[in-house]
Amino acid sequence: MSAVQPAVTDHGPDADRDAARAAAAGRRHARGGSHSTASTAMVFLLPAAVALGFSLPGIGDRQLWRDEHATWWAATLSFGDLGALIKNIDVVFAPYYVVMHLWIAVFGTSPAAMRLPAAGAMAVAAGLLGLVGRRLFTVGTGVLAGLLFAVVPTMIRYGEETRPYAFAVAFALLSTLLLLRALDQPGLKRWALYGGSIPLIGCSHMVSLSVLAGHLGLVVMAKRDGDRTAHRAFAAVAVLGVSAILPMLVQGAGQSGQIAWNNPTFQDLADYPQELFGSWAIGGPVMVIGLSGLYVARKYAALFGPWVLLPPVLTYLTSDQLHLFLPRYLLFTVPGWLLLVAAAAIGAADRLAKEFVARVGVGRRGVVTVFVLATVAVFAELAQPGIAIARKSNPVEPDYRQAGRIVARNQQAGDGIAFSGHLSERRAMAYELRGDSGRPTEVLLSRSAQQSGTYSGVECSEPVKCLAGTDRLWVVSTSQAGVTPFADMSAKTATALNTYFTVVRTDNLANVRVLLLERVR
Repeated sequence: MSAVQPAVTDHGPDADRDAARAAAAGRRHARGGSHSTASTAMVFLLPAAVALGFSLPGIGDRQLWRDEHATWWAATLSFGDLGALIKNIDVVFAPYYVVMHLWIAVFGTSPAAMRLPAAGAMAVAAGLLGLVGRRLFTVGTGVLAGLLFAVVPTMIRYGEETRPYAFAVAFALLSTLLLLRALDQPGLKRWALYGGSIPLIGCSHMVSLSVLAGHLGLVVMAKRDGDRTAHRAFAAVAVLGVSAILPMLVQGAGQSGQIAWNNPTFQDLADYPQELFGSWAIGGPVMVIGLSGLYVARKYAALFGPWVLLPPVLTYLTSDQLHLFLPRYLLFTVPGWLLLVAAAAIGAADRLAKEFVARVGVGRRGVVTVFVLATVAVFAELAQPGIAIARKSNPVEPDYRQAGRIVARNQQAGDGIAFSGHLSERRAMAYELRGDSGRPTEVLLSRSAQQSGTYSGVECSEPVKCLAGTDRLWVVSTSQAGVTPFADMSAKTATALNTYFTVVRTDNLANVRVLLLERVR
């Protein structure tokens, strides 16, 4: 009886490369092989065009809110003043502010002009989602996911906002696509491209870096499938990519006090589906179907679990320390949910197609196409109320646009202006009165925002002296209705105004009051 001889296995570099190529070839075959240029164009361009079609109409109608005013302010600073600002606040948004500085230097500061980059980024994200869906599943899955993405209310809302969240979604998807390409056809160039995408994620929003947990899941799957090099390549490029932005992330962690107001409750967690998708009519069904889609896409559970579930859980559990549980910070998880929904829907369509093919001879492609179109139509109809809300100005935000018009129409040379409240009144009115050379002077500032490296400047400690020479003063107040409009000013300032000035005009607008004061003679 002869002994069984152990197999001789070559574990050298060449064998590792051969194993990686073989594993990658197996993954490509399982996903349906390569795709034509025409297919790629269709899968990318169709969702992108639909997303643009929903984002562009009326993109400048909704007035800017306080975070968008922050973008305008920071992006219009000189690079020296911007450097002073980010030493104190918003360093994690510095790359976005630099991009917007260059953009508005060419295209201007109107609401529409400043929001166009976000609309473009969200359209690119829709197209990239289509490509990711095709790589993971089928062409139909990719197209369906991309089209659903285009009509999600929050995707439209943040595709019409001059903040970096649309870029965070786009770069998370770009990075995922580049990783899939590197795993399918390993090579230095593809891994370098993937590594280069990691800083882009972090530069758009630090929370979006948690998508790397899902990427790690993909790499673990590849190793399990026999790829001996993927985990080493991933570790190398991930470390390099994160290291490139580590100083910014460390400094940003030290500035987390700027969002210390964000202390979510259990109710905020319960409302998460609605806030993430823009309505319960969309968020509820998407999450229910998406969780069932995890069964359909169970081979990719290591990707989707960390992608869609881990970020909200971690940010909520650490909210007392990091204050990062905000649905807009987690928008990059929406594509993962929609891929799961699309996978479940296409799986149902395939089962339906088999019945039709067997009974009436209808082709599978026709059945799937009709199913995709019907799904998108129903989804879009359910999304309409949420889309309508997304396009309106936030009802709790002050109507600074009208406040600016009142001041601009009635101001006189030598007027001053002051502010009461905690809703970025100074920054908002600076935006609304931008370009107006005759706008009132901020007489109650001892140091400007630029000089102090802040968004608000430093208030005058001797208001009587600072008000000397000012006979007419505009006060823009967001102090609570029913109390004095000077309630959120310092006691010394409020006393000075009550002593030396009298109110001659009051305009009560949505969540803001505009008062004109004249000096008592």
